[in-house]
Amino acid sequence: MLGMIKNSLLSTVEAWPYQVLRKGEKEQLSYEERACEGGRFAVVEVVGKPFDEASKEGVLKLLKYVRGTNDKRIGMGMTAPVSITQKVKVSLRIPSQFQANPPCPSDESIKIEERQGMTIYSTQFGGYAKETDYMNYAAKLKSALGSEAAYHKDFYFCNGYDPPMKPYGRRNEVWFVKE
Repeated sequence: MLGMIKNSLLSTVEAWPYQVLRKGEKEQLSYEERACEGGRFAVVEVVGKPFDEASKEGVLKLLKYVRGTNDKRIGMGMTAPVSITQKVKVSLRIPSQFQANPPCPSDESIKIEERQGMTIYSTQFGGYAKETDYMNYAAKLKSALGSEAAYHKDFYFCNGYDPPMKPYGRRNEVWFVKE
């Protein structure tokens, strides 16, 4: 248990590579426009459960995969963020050193997907995020962007950067994908 707490507080996590294109602030909400790199992602879809329960289940499956529940029985290390869509599709970017040849998941519900790079609008908030928090910040970001920004309005990404054992300084984000 102490090892888990130590790792949660002190370990480093590989971040999804991106470049900030522009920063903005409107209606007391700071946001960024970013260009995110593409790559391979481990993805699991959880159906028939409420968002918070389904996202937790999906995250746990992906954690098992990156910790060695795969055909090579190799721990790959963690990346951030863990991204979740409202249809409760949980995804995690495969660490850079495994991008060319990621291990196959032992859990058949986990798929490896190739994704193109994308430009996003992002806003950040703290705390232990639940579905209502993501919905609230998505509404704030939508309002701040107004009609000037062209983005996909039928979905958004809910992103968490921290392990559950991290009690403070937590980072969560909502992303809209630019059209």
